[in-house]
Amino acid sequence: MSAVILQLFPQLTNVNGDAENALVLARRLTWAGQAAQVVPLAVGDAVPGEPPLAVVLGSGVDSALRPTLDALRALGSAITDWTSAGVPVLAVGTGLELLSRSIGLPDGPLAGLGIVPGDSRPLPARVAGELATDSTWGRLVGYENHSRGLILDTGVTPLGRVAHGIGEGDGTDGVLLGAVFGTRLHGPVLARNPVLATALLRAAGVDDASPDAERADLLAGRINAAALQRLESRS
Repeated sequence: MSAVILQLFPQLTNVNGDAENALVLARRLTWAGQAAQVVPLAVGDAVPGEPPLAVVLGSGVDSALRPTLDALRALGSAITDWTSAGVPVLAVGTGLELLSRSIGLPDGPLAGLGIVPGDSRPLPARVAGELATDSTWGRLVGYENHSRGLILDTGVTPLGRVAHGIGEGDGTDGVLLGAVFGTRLHGPVLARNPVLATALLRAAGVDDASPDAERADLLAGRINAAALQRLESRS
């Protein structure tokens, strides 16, 4: 039986290629000799009867926030049930914001799902550029492109501390809350940072070690090293 990597509403949440993080997870499982498939869930599709191995929620443009939120709400308690059962959820950019309590918009706050205890608020200016985050798994690299920052409640753990870039605007990036991995890193983040892909799969109880994964990790490491060198040269 194939492990299912559920890709939530890719037609709305793939503006930065973030929905393709699902493909990264499936490919690493396949390399490790495990049957895996990406299952895209379109708006209006029925909730899967069985919990997936992992869930990916990418980032979209602001005009898609409300349609995406409506689609998420149509899933009912499924996402909460999955995270409570330990199913890892990767949420990137606006996908992360939609899991928060509220999103600050020019016409007033938009209530999110409230899974992540925090609120997304406008930054002084839109940020776009390379981002590096120091996490439990080492330095993660990618790029950011957003106009809001997620302010977590006291005691909630971010995914990491910003080494280069803006992140949430308070020196942090994203959230690490039980089975929820949230970040501002695009790239897609799991292709750029295989160590984070491994962390998600291990959270699902799966070992993705394989020779093919080692080669992909080496290539990603070279790309990230070049990006970090550029950042350091600008400091």
